[in-house]
Amino acid sequence: MLDRIKASIPALPPAEQRVAKLVLADPRSFASLPVAELAERAHVSKPTVVRFCRSVGYDGLADFKLKLAGTVNEGVPFVHRAVDEDDKPADLIVKVIDNAVSALLKYRNDAASHAFERAIEALTAAGKGGRRIEFYGVGNSGIVAQDAQHKFFRLGVNAVAYSDGHVQVMSATMLQPGDCAVIISNSGRSRDLLDAAEIARKKGATTIVITASGSPLTQYAQILLAVDHPEDYDRYSPMVSRLLHLTVIDILTTGVALRLGEQLRPMLQEIKRNLRAKRYATPD
Repeated sequence: MLDRIKASIPALPPAEQRVAKLVLADPRSFASLPVAELAERAHVSKPTVVRFCRSVGYDGLADFKLKLAGTVNEGVPFVHRAVDEDDKPADLIVKVIDNAVSALLKYRNDAASHAFERAIEALTAAGKGGRRIEFYGVGNSGIVAQDAQHKFFRLGVNAVAYSDGHVQVMSATMLQPGDCAVIISNSGRSRDLLDAAEIARKKGATTIVITASGSPLTQYAQILLAVDHPEDYDRYSPMVSRLLHLTVIDILTTGVALRLGEQLRPMLQEIKRNLRAKRYATPD
């Protein structure tokens, strides 16, 4: 949001530029001060403050200040980086969703398409060749690994997910060239995952790593799908990072499904038919 305001300054009238500079100088105070004081500090009229908010794409001052607060505050430790102690449900809806949407849009612009191309090629080759595709994650990332296994096994490939560190090490030891190990970690510092990734790479498997760029886990990545976000993994529960990791899995699943092509469709149709038979309640 602050980047957008900064980029819009040259196109604004001089009075609204002063409001923009006030926002950038102290966004936290801007989000909490009344319009009269904001106008006085920027040396403009109160209507100019409102016009500025609309010029940069918001419904008015109230909408602008709500979104700004969600952007700049430090959050409640160990809960969510965008919320405050006294937020009402309506505030939580806006802040949590805006936080997620902005992270997804930023990742859309930052994601390295060439890395996804390589990952999809390796996973497709492993699937077509009957090789093993394994997903490793611990804690919250273990849940993402399970989601990945659920999506991939429906493609008719040999996919499993492991969240136990000992099992990961044993399984990685049995990998061979042509197999794929997808290692998922928000921090990239989990000892179990580092050990499993190192072993998988030594055994000749293709290691696809989903983690923050610069994390310790990247040293074992043959293909790095970097996922960077502002969420502090030492303070907050993994919300935005989890959504981004699930999105990466969806992209990989979709890419592999498209590469498998026609051979996959009859099986998917049959799966859908069999699942419909398991539904006991039928629509009216």
